[in-house]
Amino acid sequence: MQKATIHLETLTCPSCVMKIENAAKAMEGIDKDSVQVMFNSSKLKFNFNDNQVKIKDIVDTITKLGYEVKKSQVKEL
Repeated sequence: MQKATIHLETLTCPSCVMKIENAAKAMEGIDKDSVQVMFNSSKLKFNFNDNQVKIKDIVDTITKLGYEVKKSQVKEL
């Protein structure tokens, strides 16, 4: 498992938080219990299995929802 933080550029409302959280939780390879979007700091944090999903796939999913990704950080757990 790896731990990721994605910094979002265009997070503007609480419904955006729910939209991103639900999309992340629906992806195979993401630990659904670890998904957390912090509205005030515009960050998405989660744990994921990089054998099942790549950070690029997650970033692409967020982009397709209409949100911009500023940068992403991945760390080994």
